[in-house]
Amino acid sequence: MTNTLTKRIQNRAHELGFELVGITPAEESQTIQRYREWLKNGYAGEMGYLERHLPLKKDTRKLLQEAKSVISLAMNYYTLDPPNELVNDPSRGQISRYAWGDDYHEVIRTRLLKLVEYIRNAAETEIKSRVFVDSGPILEREFAQKAKLGWIGKNTNLINWRTGSWYFLAEVLVNLELEYTSELLQGSCGTCTKCIEACPTDAIVEPNWLDSRLCISYLTIELRDSIPKELRSQMGNLIFGCDICQEVCPWNSKAIPTSDPAFQPRDGNLAPELLSLVNMTQTEFSKKYKGSPIKRAKRKGFLRNVLIAIGNWGSRSAFPALKKALRDDEPLIRGHAAWALGQIGGKNAKQVLERQLTCEIDTDVISEIQDALDKFN
Repeated sequence: MTNTLTKRIQNRAHELGFELVGITPAEESQTIQRYREWLKNGYAGEMGYLERHLPLKKDTRKLLQEAKSVISLAMNYYTLDPPNELVNDPSRGQISRYAWGDDYHEVIRTRLLKLVEYIRNAAETEIKSRVFVDSGPILEREFAQKAKLGWIGKNTNLINWRTGSWYFLAEVLVNLELEYTSELLQGSCGTCTKCIEACPTDAIVEPNWLDSRLCISYLTIELRDSIPKELRSQMGNLIFGCDICQEVCPWNSKAIPTSDPAFQPRDGNLAPELLSLVNMTQTEFSKKYKGSPIKRAKRKGFLRNVLIAIGNWGSRSAFPALKKALRDDEPLIRGHAAWALGQIGGKNAKQVLERQLTCEIDTDVISEIQDALDKFN
């Protein structure tokens, strides 16, 4: 019965769009000590919730006392590569591939609940379960690796030997003893260090160790405050997330594009023009990114990122938009607009910065303006 039910669950998961499925016992984490060390090193940055959730990550049964099995799943979000002329255009922003389409949390959670409903109907006992989509206190990559979905690469992403790493991970905890995955884990990073060498900010401090404080994905999404000045020029035109360590990974040459409509690029998410974004109002931002992962950065965080990309672009055609951003209600936006004006230079930029300095009341923005004006001396 267990073997038959397991295969039926796997088949149903595939029907729901999960390309990879594996099952392991619900048990204590085997990597929790390494995770503690990662936190102790400060690599979580300002993501304090990661440490607050530490006690729950020790054992999956703290999340569901009756849990006996962890069903680990992966859903492919790889889509066709955009034209080079869009990728290499500094006047356009680059958004991480996972955020091109709909919010995967909502998409995948809906399908997980359908899977649970199937298990409930197929099993001959009462079902208790919990589902997680990159949001619960579970060390998902550890369980995905134990379930033989792939190995944790040097860039800390889970890599599958057949199709690479463009996957969303998810889990179902269930109070059933299922047949556990027994196939051998294949593939490894070997001596390859392309991801480490390609990272613009050297965030991969050593194989399998990522310092979030240097990671462009963290900086553009999780960090709520000002982006450190020493890292801004290395961010190029990346305005939400970063895919560089996956783009250079040789295993991703095997990636197969998904046909799932939920993950196809929305209008405006594929290399948008920076000047079309920088002066968005809150209403415009909320409307444009409703149901999108991009809303996580909030308006002020997203426009902060756009302003850094404009500064790195360095075109004086951006001056009118930057002048307007310098008067934004949000100090975070004003401060980064000042930085961008300092990057593009010119007499007009200097004048508008000097004028703003006379009426600015936020100390952080004043510091940004003064630093920008120093570039003119």
